[in-house]
Amino acid sequence: MDIATKFLTMALAILIFVAVVGVILFIAGRSERTSGKRVAFLFLLPTAIMLTVGLLYPAVRTIFYSFFDAAGTSFIGLGNYETIFGSAEQLIVLRNTAIWVLITPFVATAIGLLYAILVDGARGEGPAKALIFLPMAISFVAASVIWKFVYAFRPDQPNVNQIGLLNQILVWVGLPPQQFLISTPFNTLFLIVVMIWIQAGFAMTILSASIKAIPDDVIEAARLDGVNPFEMFRFVTLPAIRPSVVVVMTTISIATLKVFDIVRTMTGGQFDTSVVANEFYSQSFRSDNQGLGAALAVLLFVLVVPIVVYNVHQLRASEAR
Repeated sequence: MDIATKFLTMALAILIFVAVVGVILFIAGRSERTSGKRVAFLFLLPTAIMLTVGLLYPAVRTIFYSFFDAAGTSFIGLGNYETIFGSAEQLIVLRNTAIWVLITPFVATAIGLLYAILVDGARGEGPAKALIFLPMAISFVAASVIWKFVYAFRPDQPNVNQIGLLNQILVWVGLPPQQFLISTPFNTLFLIVVMIWIQAGFAMTILSASIKAIPDDVIEAARLDGVNPFEMFRFVTLPAIRPSVVVVMTTISIATLKVFDIVRTMTGGQFDTSVVANEFYSQSFRSDNQGLGAALAVLLFVLVVPIVVYNVHQLRASEAR
């Protein structure tokens, strides 16, 4: 497809979008007696169509092909799922994913909360918060490249300088440099550090806003009762910001389940570091195993759904209070 055809296709798509919106506006406004429900239906109809075409249909199609072989031609039932839960290689992928989900949300949220409490009301609060939020402004790929240089390894030989920050520190203290991204299973933990570095800024921002929203009279009443800083955090601050903590942890959990960029950029899934999202890509587009790739995508969806449901339930519960 040449450039002219691409521009023509793009222009045609824009014209169709404008025409659809114009028709909806015309129908919705042609009569002053148009009911609110009818207007809402007309405006929601394109969204419903887009969700059906762009989300519902691909989801059903993915589930369907997860029961077929690599070529997508022969029905094999639960064969792909048996491979996921029975293959030693795939079990390592599941183990790594579990490690990511069990560590990243808790540690990132804890660091963000600690930082929000420490800098709350302090001099230079703005620049301090901007510093820890800065990693959120760059992409996962860029962050991975930065940390790949931090972990960089060169053989420990005379006249060979380490370009990786961590290995240079080890050399300064008299220890041999390490291949952080190759040594299993600790290399997975070093990858998790990158995700925590990025998400801690997000956690800090949300939780800091929640802390500032606590009424001053509640804090003053607690101080008059003689509570110490630990009791203030346990009995006043934490209960007040609990809904925000839940939102932050569930959001980071979903992002962690879908992590792909960090693993793909830093190790390519090698050295036993692959996770479900990366394995889905590898099986679908590199190994051309459409069936197993689809099964991994379904598994990822199944893992995300309970977190989303729990998040919605907690939000409704907090609104009902």
